[in-house]
Amino acid sequence: MRTITVEELKARMDAGEELHIVDVREPNEHAEFNIGGILHPLGNIVAMNTEVIDDLKDKEVIFYCRSGNRSGQACMYAETMGFTNVVNVVGGMLAWREKFGN
Repeated sequence: MRTITVEELKARMDAGEELHIVDVREPNEHAEFNIGGILHPLGNIVAMNTEVIDDLKDKEVIFYCRSGNRSGQACMYAETMGFTNVVNVVGGMLAWREKFGN
């Protein structure tokens, strides 16, 4: 598992890169504030319910959550299920909001 800072992620987003970003928070957290990632809560990944993202197994997948903890877990689970290039957003949305606001 690699990591990425919110600054690095935003720079890549602003540059228009095609990114595969997955929000592993709960629906209410996603509805409150998100950066455009696919909503796929950690519980689904733990339950090995990854059909929504299975076509990304050989691509870079950037996971984020509130603080970086759940997304780190999601990275570890995803690696065991064959995802080859997972990235955790350090500090999650707390770091994003602190750096960039809402």
